[in-house]
Amino acid sequence: MKIIHNLYVALFGIRFGLHYLLIRRQECCRSDLARWHEILRRKRVVSWFAFADIMMFYPEYRALVYARIRVKHPLLSHVLTVFGRPQPLLSISAANVGGGLYIQHGFGTIVAPRRIGRNCWINQGVTVGYTNDTDCPVIGDDVTIGAGAKVLGRCVVGDRVVIGANAVVVKDVPSDCTVVGVPAYIVRRDGRKVHQEL
Repeated sequence: MKIIHNLYVALFGIRFGLHYLLIRRQECCRSDLARWHEILRRKRVVSWFAFADIMMFYPEYRALVYARIRVKHPLLSHVLTVFGRPQPLLSISAANVGGGLYIQHGFGTIVAPRRIGRNCWINQGVTVGYTNDTDCPVIGDDVTIGAGAKVLGRCVVGDRVVIGANAVVVKDVPSDCTVVGVPAYIVRRDGRKVHQEL
């Protein structure tokens, strides 16, 4: 079965050659590919074949690649969607998003931060975005955002934070915390259970 899969990728993945040439020198794109490949294929690989493999089977990854390309080449990113359609209900503003962003499913998801650090994990139905024309969140490194969560407005989420499913974050969250609820409150901090308002 693996031989058939590899043959299929080799034959039909060639259509993503220009995509790979555009992203292969960008460190954030290399980090994205390595992380996606590690999560989905259990190997941390950065190569054209690994890129074609993930591009062929994961529309969320395609949406991320097009968002990365759109930062420098807006028109070209739109043209390249002819070769592989991105997840249609996933909107990403990638100008200030660190490498290693992983979007699981991504259906009904909006990612519009002021900044996101490295290795963020975002599930489906998440909104990271504005409460008015200018206020949007800053998210640190190694943050996980659960399904349906909302991170809104001019808040700062620290490093290594876990935001639970359907939580609504509108205030700053310190590093090394787990938050849940509406509005979100801290249930774990520095490895200890707590119940603390933000």
